[in-house]
Amino acid sequence: MFLTLTTDLTGFDLPASDFGFLLHKNPGRPQRTDITGGTAHVFYPEATTERCTAAVLLEIDPIALVRAGRGKSSEGFTLGQYVNDRPYAASSLLAVALSKFFRTAMIGRCDARPELAAAAIPLEIHVPALPCRGGTELAERMFAPLGWAVDARPVPLDPEVPTWGDSRYVDLRLTGVVRLADALNHLYVMLPVLDDAKHYWVGSDEVDKLVRAGSGWLGAHPEKDLISHRYLAHRRYLSDDALERLAEADGIEVADEAPESEGPVSLAVERRTTVAAVLRELGARRIVDVGCGEGALVGELLKDPMIGELIGTDVSARALISAKRRLHYDDLPDRQRDRLKFLQSSVTYADERLAGLDAAVLMEVIEHVDPPRLPALSHSVFRAARPAAVVVTTPNSEYNVRFESLAAGKFRHPDHRFEWTRAEFQTWASGVADRYGYAVEYRPVGPEDPEVGPPTQLALFRRMEVAA
Repeated sequence: MFLTLTTDLTGFDLPASDFGFLLHKNPGRPQRTDITGGTAHVFYPEATTERCTAAVLLEIDPIALVRAGRGKSSEGFTLGQYVNDRPYAASSLLAVALSKFFRTAMIGRCDARPELAAAAIPLEIHVPALPCRGGTELAERMFAPLGWAVDARPVPLDPEVPTWGDSRYVDLRLTGVVRLADALNHLYVMLPVLDDAKHYWVGSDEVDKLVRAGSGWLGAHPEKDLISHRYLAHRRYLSDDALERLAEADGIEVADEAPESEGPVSLAVERRTTVAAVLRELGARRIVDVGCGEGALVGELLKDPMIGELIGTDVSARALISAKRRLHYDDLPDRQRDRLKFLQSSVTYADERLAGLDAAVLMEVIEHVDPPRLPALSHSVFRAARPAAVVVTTPNSEYNVRFESLAAGKFRHPDHRFEWTRAEFQTWASGVADRYGYAVEYRPVGPEDPEVGPPTQLALFRRMEVAA
């Protein structure tokens, strides 16, 4: 596998070899690193005052890849695990190599040349052999909206036998004036998307990677649905999560001194940490996460040793399986596993297994319920289960105007049945509290806009006899 990045730094009154500062790789010293199933190299074929080219070469050992459990072939025969295009054609393996070599460059940090890291610079990218399921037309659709001039040429099956036609590979050249961090993140996402394959298991942590790498550009991309589905191996529940978080891209904040590996803090992460803080404030020891999905909040709460019983419920058995996989449930120490339980359960039906707990959490759940079913939800949570406290979060629809990528009148997630204003949410919550004997207070989640409020709204219900 081979890829080059070239610049001449036109208009910056700097030698082109300063490109090495941006990449954090010295042009005079080739470097190498091991990745799963191979070895990656970075070197500079040219590094002069006028022009600088950085090359990434990835050598794959097919046998080592199979032994690592990453080389299973989709061709349906055993030999296909060893005899395939992985050593030669750009793929998710090359994307992994880019992230290992250029992690700091991908977050846009360069202490030696900060003004250059923040600026769009002239770049040319060349990938000689790129698997592209969709041909040159798809490559154009992927990169052109990002400001690249795209030259994608099909690679013939055999130049000597033109009647055989073209292969599924393209010779791709991209030219444009783009910030280096953006260019690297474009490649990191698009290489496996165009190949439509990944060499490793795709789980919920890949949603975090996609949102991080796609920050600032993917949410507005006209092909964001296709990109998210392919990047996440056509797992709909993962791509839906990614699309929701991309729609909230305006809620992303970057800490000034954040470690390189942390990247941006998304609104989804802020919701989890806010809910966890509320539960700590309550002193809750027995908690249920209703509609836990893939277990992101459960994983956050499991870190708290003071929580003695933690239950995750979801109506989807597939989501519960994914949650267990995400949390490595079967490999947890016995003490941790004894604290944690997953149950298939619907939020609109009473479930005696959830009765009498310290706290129930409905984080981004109620908006997925059809409005006529909300009374059933209220009954099952506030009367049948009747925990000492209930924490509910839901989108604030007034904030949607701050999401540039969200069309007017559209919801943040395709499965949302409604999205409430602050007044509508408080009307519902106050009615529930009065009906079932709870006191309720409201808190913001995320940056609070002086005109439209926070992106997420939170209601904390306390059972009256407990609050008293």
